[in-house]
Amino acid sequence: MLTGEVVKSHARSLGFIACGITDLAPTPHAEQLTAWLASGHAGNMRYLHRQAKKRKSPSLIEMNAKRAIVVLDNYYSSGSSNSVPRIARYAQGRDYHAVTRERLERLAEFLRQNGAGVAHAYVDSGPVPERELAQRAGLGWIGKNTMLIRPGAGSWCFIGTVLTDLELPIDPPFDTDHCGTCTRCLEACPTAAFPEPRVLDATHCISYLTIEHRGPIPEPLADLLQGWAFGCDICNEACPWNIRFAEETIVPGFEPRPRADRGDPGHFEKLTETEFDAQYGDTPLERPGLGRMRRNWRAALRSVGRKAAP
Repeated sequence: MLTGEVVKSHARSLGFIACGITDLAPTPHAEQLTAWLASGHAGNMRYLHRQAKKRKSPSLIEMNAKRAIVVLDNYYSSGSSNSVPRIARYAQGRDYHAVTRERLERLAEFLRQNGAGVAHAYVDSGPVPERELAQRAGLGWIGKNTMLIRPGAGSWCFIGTVLTDLELPIDPPFDTDHCGTCTRCLEACPTAAFPEPRVLDATHCISYLTIEHRGPIPEPLADLLQGWAFGCDICNEACPWNIRFAEETIVPGFEPRPRADRGDPGHFEKLTETEFDAQYGDTPLERPGLGRMRRNWRAALRSVGRKAAP
């Protein structure tokens, strides 16, 4: 009979740094999600409104699923280039959806080989409340910047989830908050995207503005990008848990590639759609696409007093 420890051991053998198991009971923060969506903090991410019911009640996500097996995948690399225009660490290698999913699907197949009728993998996809489930599975606490923080590791991690019908023993939740009185992440945010601890106003977040936001970046916020053209690492870099405990990833797909742009102010302006797809089609930069990367590049350079090439 498959045990929780066997599942966790197999997850570690696949390169995940942690694995926990929890049930699919309703999340304890359902009312906060309702209020957050009503406040407009989700911006144009309308899919979050459509997914809200399942995010509040994870048992509705996958018929017959009884458990969530949650893993953490370390993507940190100290060798990431931080030259302007800046690109978030997680986006400097292959698309994390593919890199993490490849091994998460192997974990799901392991479950099916051992009696699971349901084993569905999710990596930042679908209506899965990943951080909530990770906290309930004992993997860490949700920090003041809304990131999951794991003791001894920090928050440079992707969260993967396999929903399964195997009724494995569940782990105790991580109930302690180790942020204490620290507010470094909140104070570091140049756009004041945190109206209060553990509440993110996505419409002021640099990651949202450079990835999800459509149309021009609002001028008052564009001036505060500090050179970021895709995503943002500022609150993670400020976190003492990351400063002290971050370790290099062992996953090859997360290793940063040489910067194709080499800081060229006109890099994206010169690319055709075909060339963009060839260079970035298997990276997170594919999500905003060429048009928005041109916008981001111009805004990032302008925010540090430089001009993009025509």
